[in-house]
Amino acid sequence: MIAHVAGTVAEKFGNAIIVDVHGVGYEVQTALGDYEKALLHEEVKFYTYHLIREQAQDLYGFSSLAAKKLFELLITVQGVGPKAALAILSIADSEVVRNAIANSDIVFIAKATGVGKKTAERVAVDLKDKVGLALQYDNSSITGQSSVLAHTDEALEALMALGYSLNDATKALEGVSTDLSTASRVTQALKAQ
Repeated sequence: MIAHVAGTVAEKFGNAIIVDVHGVGYEVQTALGDYEKALLHEEVKFYTYHLIREQAQDLYGFSSLAAKKLFELLITVQGVGPKAALAILSIADSEVVRNAIANSDIVFIAKATGVGKKTAERVAVDLKDKVGLALQYDNSSITGQSSVLAHTDEALEALMALGYSLNDATKALEGVSTDLSTASRVTQALKAQ
């Protein structure tokens, strides 16, 4: 399996990006946000999901490990294939999508191209408990700790790289201050377990 692709953006078309890795071009299907952020002739790194089918092999790429894990959860839902999962992840940032699923926001999920109300309901029902708690800003917090994780939370990705599920990594970081360095946040999260 191809776990990630790092190289230079050679071409962009549709929702696909050709990433040149030392002279070999990998076609990577991406969500809209990652597609727009990737600039021609700039360096990129995508965490990839390598799908092998009878007729084709496809690479789906994500700028964060959390987005890749959410994609992997989405395609476990009956009726949600890779294209529908990418469409759902194209609505907004992966953390916003994760919170919408956790809050069973059917209307938001159904905004995805090709995803109807029934499929959106199935996504919410099947994944609500798997994506972790819906995190909200706590403006009354006097501890200075925010319970909302940034969409590019390196501590979350580090815990997931250590084998934590998205749900477990989110729970482990709940009481840890976001003002600390990534290493300190990961250390505190591991100690709390």
